[in-house]
Amino acid sequence: MAVRNDDELDQPHRWYSTNLVGIPAPVLASTAFNANPVALAIAGTRESHAGLFALLNRSGDLNEARDMFVHYLAIGFGLRKPESHELAGLGAAEQRRWRSSWRKLLQGWGMDANGQAGAVLKGWVESRFGLVPIFHKAPLARFPSETWIGYMQEKAASRFNNNNIYQQLDLLFEFSQWALCSFQPLGRSPDSRHLQLWRGSNQVEEQLIAGRLKDRRCTIRLNNIVSLSLSAEEASCFGDWVIEVQIPICKVMVFPGLLPGQVLQGEQEVLALGGNYDVLARYG
Repeated sequence: MAVRNDDELDQPHRWYSTNLVGIPAPVLASTAFNANPVALAIAGTRESHAGLFALLNRSGDLNEARDMFVHYLAIGFGLRKPESHELAGLGAAEQRRWRSSWRKLLQGWGMDANGQAGAVLKGWVESRFGLVPIFHKAPLARFPSETWIGYMQEKAASRFNNNNIYQQLDLLFEFSQWALCSFQPLGRSPDSRHLQLWRGSNQVEEQLIAGRLKDRRCTIRLNNIVSLSLSAEEASCFGDWVIEVQIPICKVMVFPGLLPGQVLQGEQEVLALGGNYDVLARYG
């Protein structure tokens, strides 16, 4: 991470870091990119797992594809529960070993986006897309600070950051992008580049960077990864202000129906990359 001078130390969105998608982070975070997005791919992920995506391309529907995906990750990252005869050959410490998984991480995010799981997800976005988080428990402003140190400790903590969790998340992102392009879920048309989503919040004024809320149309800065809802009604449960956002398809990581079982807390919850967005806001 590099910082250019002292007057920018309290503006994390102006920091930059390398990424693995080939688009500079300031461009990726901009309203111009979000209005006119292009496809994103994490370098080397599909190439390193070509067999998985060859199988996915032969699947008949999303249900079949997600079963293939989950099975592949279970084998590749040792996520399945060992059989009793397999446990007998393991030491006591190995039997108790916590293996972090994409599912545990997403469930942790659903419980508390500002907990350890949330820090790991934000750190993954920072690493892969170069988007620096702006909030974790409190605004991530001047560096160094207690808030920044706390975030950095949590994103490196071994409870969730083990078992090649970043590589698991790389595959999850690529699987989401493949599914969105292959099956057009959520009722989107094949030529659509955006999803219309909503987010409820009581801190919209803190995220405002242009315009006025009372004029309804304004520009806000979202954290590097955020949860959004498929409906305004669902979003209104999370705050007095409800913002309508056009999220690029290429920034969607998890959407309802992508994965089996209960993953995120909300049934209509979408997990997507943040940045600067032109939005439509309403109160109440």
